[in-house]
Amino acid sequence: MKKGVSFLVTVALVALASSLASASDPSPLQDSCVAIAEPKNTIFVNGKFCKNVNLTKAEDFFYSGLDKPGNTSNPVRSAVTPVNVAQIAGLNTLGISAVRIDYEPYGQNPPHTHPRATEILTVLEGTLLVGFVTSNPENHLFTKVLNKGDVFVFPIGLIHFQFNIGHTNAEAIAGLSSQNPGVITIANAALDQILPLILISLQGPSSWRRMWLSTFSQGYAFSMNLRHVHLKPESLVRRLMMRERELDLESLRKMR
Repeated sequence: MKKGVSFLVTVALVALASSLASASDPSPLQDSCVAIAEPKNTIFVNGKFCKNVNLTKAEDFFYSGLDKPGNTSNPVRSAVTPVNVAQIAGLNTLGISAVRIDYEPYGQNPPHTHPRATEILTVLEGTLLVGFVTSNPENHLFTKVLNKGDVFVFPIGLIHFQFNIGHTNAEAIAGLSSQNPGVITIANAALDQILPLILISLQGPSSWRRMWLSTFSQGYAFSMNLRHVHLKPESLVRRLMMRERELDLESLRKMR
């Protein structure tokens, strides 16, 4: 009986260790595995087919153009230029990638998550207000104002953001611990998936309407329509949360 219990405990510990070990991209078992679209005469490793090692060349590990700013003519006034396995095929299985982020004055990289990567961000020019929110139930907000040369880390999977609180353009570069970090923009995901349910619920009992009004207003508290740049970061975020809640509630009332 004791041996059986000991065996089960061992299995459980091994399973736990395995789950922790696979929380990010697995370590490669070869020097390189250049991604290739054509699977003929290739092997499949970690999400991409690998080019024959005898056909690998220096260009498979190279990308040019990260010195050029992205196009920030969009509603959020920012641009993200990725350098992941889609741009550098040689990143396949190596568990790392990078992005360049450009911000106009008051531009933002709105709240989002990277489900497969931790991010480390370095400010090259300008002043950014950055932050992330911890998981339930605490949902603790960590914020920091970064200047040129400052570095900040966003833990894997947590909602985070950047906002240019300066009066000039800002620029940052970030490394991510995955060849393909993925990105989920919170507002986009919620609008696409949740809004139809809200509209249906608004036709139902008043209890449904109250529930969705509360959920919707709280969920959009971080849409970050930032303007009060004279406030301290903590006061700024609190003010934004209150204002966004008011706007969202008013919008839903009109839909009724």
